[in-house]
Amino acid sequence: MAHPVARTECDANVAIVGAGPVGTMLAILLGQKGKKVTLVERWTTHYGLPRAVTYDHEIARILASLGIDSETDPAINCHDELYYWRNRDGKDLQIVDWQSQSASGWRVRYWFNQPLLEKRLLKIAGDIPAITILRGWDGIALEQDDDGVSLSLKQNPEEFGPDGERKEIRAKFVVGTDGANSFVRESLGIENEDKGYFFDWLILDMLPGFDYCASRPNDPAQWQLCDPARPTTIVPGGPGPVEGGPDRRRWEFMVLPGESVEDVQKEENAWKLLQPWGLTPKNSELERAAVYRFQARWAKAWHRGRCLIGGDAAHLMPPFAGEGMCAGLRDAVAMGWRLNAILEGKTGLEALESYSSERIEHAKHYINFSQELGSIICISDEKEAADRDAHMIADLEARDNKPVPTDICHLGQGAWCDESAHAGELSVQGVVEHNGNKGRFDQAVGQGWVLIGYEADPLAALTETQRAQLGKLDGFGVQVGAPGGAHDVIDIEGTYKNWLEDIDAKYVLVRPDFYVAVTANSPENLQSRFDKVMAALHLDSTAAVAAE
Repeated sequence: MAHPVARTECDANVAIVGAGPVGTMLAILLGQKGKKVTLVERWTTHYGLPRAVTYDHEIARILASLGIDSETDPAINCHDELYYWRNRDGKDLQIVDWQSQSASGWRVRYWFNQPLLEKRLLKIAGDIPAITILRGWDGIALEQDDDGVSLSLKQNPEEFGPDGERKEIRAKFVVGTDGANSFVRESLGIENEDKGYFFDWLILDMLPGFDYCASRPNDPAQWQLCDPARPTTIVPGGPGPVEGGPDRRRWEFMVLPGESVEDVQKEENAWKLLQPWGLTPKNSELERAAVYRFQARWAKAWHRGRCLIGGDAAHLMPPFAGEGMCAGLRDAVAMGWRLNAILEGKTGLEALESYSSERIEHAKHYINFSQELGSIICISDEKEAADRDAHMIADLEARDNKPVPTDICHLGQGAWCDESAHAGELSVQGVVEHNGNKGRFDQAVGQGWVLIGYEADPLAALTETQRAQLGKLDGFGVQVGAPGGAHDVIDIEGTYKNWLEDIDAKYVLVRPDFYVAVTANSPENLQSRFDKVMAALHLDSTAAVAAE
């Protein structure tokens, strides 16, 4: 028997479909600012097995804004080592610098246990009164108008049967972070751009009963085995279940041409693949075995009217760069500050245009980069692998075996000034002192729209109208300088001095997502470039939405 539809006129400012890390992060960023959020998840219980195992320095910076310290958190660890690509003979083909501290103030790479981190995020969300979490509900229809979106839900038939209850909620915006088969994306009629990249890999998440790295001192902690007989990834899997005990590990084995996916993922075959690595049912626990199809695709549009998508709903990429979940969490932050500004009446709906234009190009960069890495490792032909090895070994020797740095990725065109050096890139972050607090700038000073002036008052460099605009965005200005001066913020390690000298700038405007909006070397340049960013935000347009 079908149940009647229950409707409420305004349940939320934002309804988010999908309570994975991306949707939960967005809910937190909105709820912390007092926005009413309904977070909808189709499963009644939290998924307790790992998927992602690594994230980069930018995500560490985002998590730090929630009070999660990647250097000390029990769900997270790091391996102070480089990332190696080796052939079947153990010769280095490529070395990537995953060892250094990044310019944004955190290590280049961290390893984590996703279920533990997700529980942490869900706990933060659950403690925010403005967030309502609905578990066990599927989105089945949505309809938007000038004032909001009506979202129809039904209890998940896989858990409640075909006659589960239905309800309708009303929100000013709906966001789909509901995975690769996104209901929200399909409801909006958004098509994918698919690169036609498909490789099946067996993912094995392991709990060794011993210190795996210590048992194999000649192997890197994190590496790719480019063996055409069986391309393999061997990486950390985050901390183990016992504090101080062995860490988790992950193996990824390519399913070879002609092999059956069903056969490969049988438990007995998984143990056969692990046997050469010293893992057996007697000394280790198989936490998860699953075959994943690595794909490369992105949605052609990331918002339609009052509906947005992010995470796997918007993009899929091979895991070789470790950027899949990272891209999703960037989406959450990019949506969060824009939706907060729109709901507070600071900008118009047009601010969402730059969400699509910036994030699509940024995600495409990592999708293409990941696919290029996959083209190196996913080689099962002996001759092709031999040619690859010879070419890569020669290139590495020509560089004196020096590791390559991680790449720098620009946003697509949007709310930043392309006349400015470093704009559209993640901002540099140094250790500073402010009001007696010493630490990374974000934690010691704060975040948001931050206008920095080096040895200069940044607010004095703006016009009166521009100062009012910065204030409307809840932005603030700080003067940064060397120790010994009368400055708001002391540049303890000279990070900001070196950065700004290198790009010939005295002023920098940093956005709430830590990306650079403007750099300038004079008040005149700052003013003209500041105006372009405010225009891209449609700051002075009459907002069509007011927070309720």
